Amino acid sequence: MPGPPKSDATHKPPFETEELRQKLTEFLDSEIEVPASKVKQKIGNFQFGIYAFYDYDKEPIYVGQTNEKIRTRIRRHLTNQRTDAVAMNVLDPFEVYQIEVWPLPELEGKTSKDAAAKKILNALEYQIFIKLRDESSFKAVLNEKEPGKPDKLVEIPRSYKGTVVSDEVFAIRNHPDVRIARRAATLSRLAQIISERQVQKGLRNTLLTQAIRLRALAERRLRGLEEKAKKTKKK
Repeated sequence: MPGPPKSDATHKPPFETEELRQKLTEFLDSEIEVPASKVKQKIGNFQFGIYAFYDYDKEPIYVGQTNEKIRTRIRRHLTNQRTDAVAMNVLDPFEVYQIEVWPLPELEGKTSKDAAAKKILNALEYQIFIKLRDESSFKAVLNEKEPGKPDKLVEIPRSYKGTVVSDEVFAIRNHPDVRIARRAATLSRLAQIISERQVQKGLRNTLLTQAIRLRALAERRLRGLEEKAKKTKKK
């Protein structure tokens, strides 16, 4: 006789979620030496900084800034999903493979309302956004709007990049059909939001960028299967 059904009560998160949290913590807890003081500090503990997310093709997909700690802001995007970018289906945390951050240690101790600090942060975000957008194969990222152009440019500090997806999760998520399905679902939800609300032009640009990215994935998948079929016929 079969035993009683097993309980579904568990506090343990799904495998992929647990792996993401672990890899994200490892990256944010990585210590770097602050040039001016030679003191080591964890990457995630810097208050001010710029961050960028990259997908499984290492394409830049989102650029943001924070004045509340790098750790807090990035975790909100990838684990709590309490940001406008995620809520509006601009950014799909599932697609984030790597993170790059540009900490600003010279602003430590400043408040989030400090005008001079905010000016530096805004200028750096603009410069990094333009740089990554121009380096992208699509000449675009998924941000709803381009940061405002600053009056004065600033020196771009050293950046730190880390992979937040384990090899096991990568093997699951990187399959082209999985990525196509996921991206198509995100595109559909974004289109629905646009159809139900009064939105700015920037969100429609994001929709177009997502559609172009989806087409690129689908075309690459089709070409790969066609090439494989040709090789099989030759044998």
